[in-house]
Amino acid sequence: MTTADTTTRFTTESLLTAIQPESGGRDILDPATGELVGQVGQPGRPELDAAVATAVSAQRDWADLGDAERRRLLNRAADAVEANAEALAVLLSREQGKPLNGPNARFEVGACASWLRATADFDLEPETVVDDGQTFAQLHYRPLGVVGAIGPWNWPMMISVWQLAPALRMGNAVVMKPSSYTPLSVLALAEVLNTVLPTGVLQVVAGRGGLGEALSTHPDVAKIMFTGSTPTGKSIIRSSADTVKRITMELGGNDAGIVLPDADPKAIAEGLFWGAFINTGQTCAALKRLYVHADIYDAVCEALTEFAASVPMGIGLDETNELGPLQNEAQFDIVDGLVESAKNAGARILLGGDPDRDATGYFYPTTLVADIDPQNPLVVEEQFGPALPLVKYSDVDEAVRMANSLETGLGSSVWGTDRNAAAAVAARLEAGTTWINSHGGVDPRIPFGGAKQSGYGLEFGVHGLKQLAQPHVIVG
Repeated sequence: MTTADTTTRFTTESLLTAIQPESGGRDILDPATGELVGQVGQPGRPELDAAVATAVSAQRDWADLGDAERRRLLNRAADAVEANAEALAVLLSREQGKPLNGPNARFEVGACASWLRATADFDLEPETVVDDGQTFAQLHYRPLGVVGAIGPWNWPMMISVWQLAPALRMGNAVVMKPSSYTPLSVLALAEVLNTVLPTGVLQVVAGRGGLGEALSTHPDVAKIMFTGSTPTGKSIIRSSADTVKRITMELGGNDAGIVLPDADPKAIAEGLFWGAFINTGQTCAALKRLYVHADIYDAVCEALTEFAASVPMGIGLDETNELGPLQNEAQFDIVDGLVESAKNAGARILLGGDPDRDATGYFYPTTLVADIDPQNPLVVEEQFGPALPLVKYSDVDEAVRMANSLETGLGSSVWGTDRNAAAAVAARLEAGTTWINSHGGVDPRIPFGGAKQSGYGLEFGVHGLKQLAQPHVIVG
């Protein structure tokens, strides 16, 4: 364990050396260039079982440290992330593809440190629920044991911290299974955190195949946290049933935004753009379908197109870029297919829609699609990429109906000058979060979770801490 004046500092190369297998690894390639980033080991069920057994053993001492000491160590972990921020950001950019600048790699690493500190800062005291002179009842929150965390490839470091920070704070040990597309980023983050944390309380098993299912069925894992697609989430729910695991599911979204007739198109264009295109559109709670009132439809299309055309896309390590490639070929094909279906159905392309399919890297241009049927696949299916359909409406009730028509309900937004009118529309939307005049911004103090088939359970803040604990009522 390090001390404040002996914080371990890595370069990107030394991090890669620390986390790569000596032999028998699988190549991880840069989605922007096709170049080798590094290799990842290929652990299987025996390695997962060993990691869980180690976590079970380490968790007891971790819980016994007490809340104050765990909070102190989470702050020390944030110090370690900040001391290694550039090395982590460069590796993240190379593996995931996102640029260093803008709301991307450096932003994500900074968010890891901020979330660790915020999670350490929340107070969670026993709650007295009855004290009437005859009965005294108090609600306590105890560790669950071992938490299994299964993460995605779009924000691999940040979402890992969203999972591990509250779990560790509440006295649990954590076994993480990262996406097979971005294992190096999570392994590197854990390498940095484990210079501070006690041995065994945080482990990463970065394998392929059935490791996610093995984690979700493991009898010594008390809870699963999962961020990813709805179909995969349903599979995990089924797998976890026999051991009655606690579960937090943050699943897919196809977030709707409604632009009211009193909105100022030029004033909202930048917010609309980043709500939709942050991380090149590869965000669960990104704006993915936009309903715009007919009175200002053309003006919104014009203002959004003008802003979108000004944001550079390219290789992540180029300091001038703010948009990168899609992370993998499968996602490129999904976006490409959906935009082609819209074009073939007669939708109007305002910008983009013309990828160079022979180029190196999975670059899909920033794409805006107008005059599209509300039932077109690009609208009703989650594209998870840099393509935004704009649907014209004439009546707010119609817009609300279309926004609520799908089975997803992660986030939504309403845009307008009159905040009270926007709030009234927001109250009618079926989503875990509705933003007014912004979209997708998250805050460690504000609970976050999905509605309908976008998942269940809350993350962040004191509500998130409680989801990582066993409630224990003591009466008498």
